[in-house]
Amino acid sequence: MSGTVALPGDAYRLRDMNIIVPTTTLSNSPDTVEMLRHLVAFDTTSRHSNLALIGFIEAWLDRCGVPYRRSLNADGSKANLHAIIGPNRPGGLALSGHVDTVPVDGQDWTSDPFTLREADGKLYGRGACDMKGFVASMLAAVPDLQAMALDKPVHLFITFDEETDMAGARRLVEDLAESGLSPDLCVVGEPSLMQPIIAHKGRLAVKVSVRGQSGHSSEPHRGVNAVHAAAEAIAYMAAEARRLAKEGPFMDGFDPPHTTAHVGTASGGTILNIIPEAAEFVMEWRHIPGHDPYAEFARFRDFVSTTIEPAMQAVAPGTGFSYEIVGELPGMGLAEDHSLSSLVKQVTGANAAGFVSYGTEGGVFEKAGLACIVCGPGAIQQAHKPDEWIARSQLDACDGFIRALARRHEAGPA
Repeated sequence: MSGTVALPGDAYRLRDMNIIVPTTTLSNSPDTVEMLRHLVAFDTTSRHSNLALIGFIEAWLDRCGVPYRRSLNADGSKANLHAIIGPNRPGGLALSGHVDTVPVDGQDWTSDPFTLREADGKLYGRGACDMKGFVASMLAAVPDLQAMALDKPVHLFITFDEETDMAGARRLVEDLAESGLSPDLCVVGEPSLMQPIIAHKGRLAVKVSVRGQSGHSSEPHRGVNAVHAAAEAIAYMAAEARRLAKEGPFMDGFDPPHTTAHVGTASGGTILNIIPEAAEFVMEWRHIPGHDPYAEFARFRDFVSTTIEPAMQAVAPGTGFSYEIVGELPGMGLAEDHSLSSLVKQVTGANAAGFVSYGTEGGVFEKAGLACIVCGPGAIQQAHKPDEWIARSQLDACDGFIRALARRHEAGPA
């Protein structure tokens, strides 16, 4: 574990980026709303570095005497933090949240998205719901968790790039392997209205590029129309979406209860009287746990190679399709009777745990061997939009949840 270096004026210097982060405005005993106000003030849109915010959090952990470990992305512009409260050893329980956010560009906000505003019991600001609210609750809870004199470690995970490619979670998994300080259980605090979520779909996204042969549109037989070829493949995906909805496989609890197939973007061609020599589109499968998306991808490639490409290559041998995987997220599936599910249901008072169709870092952590569940404040419908907000009552519930979770986990089996 490593800390930062105190500088005059109660500031901390991020060694690798030479960024000064003042910390004098944070009170000695900040509550969750005060902490959230500071977190929201940092513009951590995924395209930006998060190091200034990480430096702020490190300063708070230093003040509390909590050890932590930083892991960086390839160019050193972004960092994860892994802090441990209690015994500095593997095992125990992790609380996990990301601090990157989606952009505000083009959104019609009624106030500054990076200044937390409260009105009618709602707290407005970019990331307030997704998911700086949970991170604020984690950080504000540190002194109370320390006061419990824990025999089992409570880990804090703070990650980057969840909103893009989950690179932060993947890097953190690597760092856990390097440090040997992996927990056994993990609660990912994505917005769920403080209800436990034990399963979510995975995702495979693929960019498809089509190479045709140009020519004059008056002589279509002398060229290979890349847009037509792409359209045939897109039509196949539309048919596959209908097949999956009709034939499954199915898993009750998801909405919809089956794997979905989708083409999200498509482009090609230049002007109408030229046979388009290039086209591309991006497609995805959001798959239920246990359904292999690569098998669906193989079906797609087989259709293309047997139905579309032969006619293309009969005209021009160099034409055809190529593929690039641009996104991959494992699904998450925790057994209803797992001890972590039982623990979170007991603490929240929920009678059952739910399923969601969106993905989280829980899938990455579960693939690495951590039992994961999703439970956090706010509703996903409040995130990513102008005037993103979270109810103060949800933060209050999360504050109680974190402390009760730690106490109950401490009292449970070793």
